[in-house]
Amino acid sequence: MIASPDYVSVDVSKQHLDLAMAETPVLRIPNTQAGVRRLIVRLGTLRRPHVVCEATGSYTRLMARELAEHGIALSKVNPRRVRDLARADGQMAKTDAIDAQAILRFARLMQPQPDPHDPYALELTDLVRRRRQMVDMLAMEKQRSEHPEGQTIKASIKAHIDFLSTQIAAIDKQITEHIAQHAGLHRRAELLASIPGIGRVTAAVLIAEMPELGSIGNKQAAALAGVAPFVHDSGQMRGQAHIAGGRLSVRCALYMATNLSHPRQPTHQNLLSKAPQPRQTSKACHRRRHAEAAHHRKRHPRKRRTLDPKPRLTSNTVAQGGGEPNLPELPVSPSRAAA
Repeated sequence: MIASPDYVSVDVSKQHLDLAMAETPVLRIPNTQAGVRRLIVRLGTLRRPHVVCEATGSYTRLMARELAEHGIALSKVNPRRVRDLARADGQMAKTDAIDAQAILRFARLMQPQPDPHDPYALELTDLVRRRRQMVDMLAMEKQRSEHPEGQTIKASIKAHIDFLSTQIAAIDKQITEHIAQHAGLHRRAELLASIPGIGRVTAAVLIAEMPELGSIGNKQAAALAGVAPFVHDSGQMRGQAHIAGGRLSVRCALYMATNLSHPRQPTHQNLLSKAPQPRQTSKACHRRRHAEAAHHRKRHPRKRRTLDPKPRLTSNTVAQGGGEPNLPELPVSPSRAAA
């Protein structure tokens, strides 16, 4: 019989790590190399240590790397979920120590799965995020260039646009080379690129921002990407279903892939002509289909099917079928098609 994990929660901040364990007071250690080593030593006294912390960006990077090197499981959870549980338990106060205790309670109740750790994928994540930052800056500069300015300002904006364009091209080359140099990343990129509409940029985003692909269910993958419609019903009332949450960067990448894949779908125009709200219905369904197909390709790499969903419209549903028999159909009520 496998022993249950010994959950340890860590509230991460820029300078400190607040550590909470069962039946012990909260311990504060510095968020430095030496402090993380103290954490590793303390975890060595447990049979099956499993560290849980909130996702706080780069502040968890050092701890995650050290835990992975020592084979200790780590789960990074959504801070909002932890806070919602604390509020439901009547805990309105908030300090680092209280947060550490709340994370520990969340871990024991929800039992999160360990996060996958791939140092090569982590480096790819840095490259993909930096590319997105530069693309955002380029878009802002292009918008500024459309407004009348003095010649000096126009020259400055143009120089910055040229610089950003050069940097984006350089980082695109680095991303391509990084994926090609590592067999695991290259294999995943090829599987994702086999889906119509997904190119090298979208594939890199999915690999970097959704490492869970291939290890979770189709519906979980769609929800994680933020393209799964959530119902809003109560009694006899049937409200509209809307997408919510998820990872914004992944949803934006899937949106572009959806726009490119529309002409490839033979029944796309038929769906548009019959759906009550064509634009929202079509794109929501296709974005969810892309998320599930990407997940399906990573779970079943040998089953190389082309993405060819065949939407059909009945009197009360807009559903998708065909092309991927192992993927669930996606019923969406016309009144909920705005998702």
